[in-house]
Amino acid sequence: MLKPKLLKQLLPKPLKAEQVEVSMVASMHDESAVPTPWLLDVCLRAAEEARTVKMDDVSQRIKDGPDYPGIWPGEHYKLLAGFVKYLKPEVVIEIGTFRGIGTLALAKYLPETGMIATFDPVPWDNVSTTALSKSDFSDKFVQFNDDLAEMHAVEKHRSLLRSADIFFIDAAKDGVMEHRFIKNLKAIGLKANTVVIFDDIRLWNMLDVWRTIDFPKLDLTSFGHWSGTGVVQWNPS
Repeated sequence: MLKPKLLKQLLPKPLKAEQVEVSMVASMHDESAVPTPWLLDVCLRAAEEARTVKMDDVSQRIKDGPDYPGIWPGEHYKLLAGFVKYLKPEVVIEIGTFRGIGTLALAKYLPETGMIATFDPVPWDNVSTTALSKSDFSDKFVQFNDDLAEMHAVEKHRSLLRSADIFFIDAAKDGVMEHRFIKNLKAIGLKANTVVIFDDIRLWNMLDVWRTIDFPKLDLTSFGHWSGTGVVQWNPS
């Protein structure tokens, strides 16, 4: 199989953009994990909420680069906030903190009784371009430095993970780690109709991850991240 870097060398550049990635399209008639009416409704409502989301307070924290939180569609931050605004989750789990922009987007409309836990082996204050500050954290806004690709870490946080209403998975995108996340979350069993959002599903390394998910799912890229946003209805009731 040709690697993305080799493909870029062999093929003429199809368009001009600051970032161009190699992807692939696949047929849908042989895709068994189709969205349910419930999932379609949730995604449409979240996209509608995203239209009125204001992210100025998050944008002000960006230390370099474009105003990613303010770009929509094309970036997923307003859509993430839209899911929280519509679903009103009590527990949100993020896998992959990095700069914390997604964390802040997910936390923006979190109910007063809700909490968000973000997981990353790298502490947030070790990231030089972090958008997070110490004042963000509380008993309702926490980071754990455990690797949820490891089953012992999942077992450690079993109760918390099983209580989640929304997961946002934005980690390595190496085609390996995400498979391990899925396997581990299946092993502990999430509650019915947990909404699991995957970032970058159209990147080369994520194509197989997305295609092999066997729960109802919807590619919501046109309303989310240009590199792919996929939404899964975990354990549909």
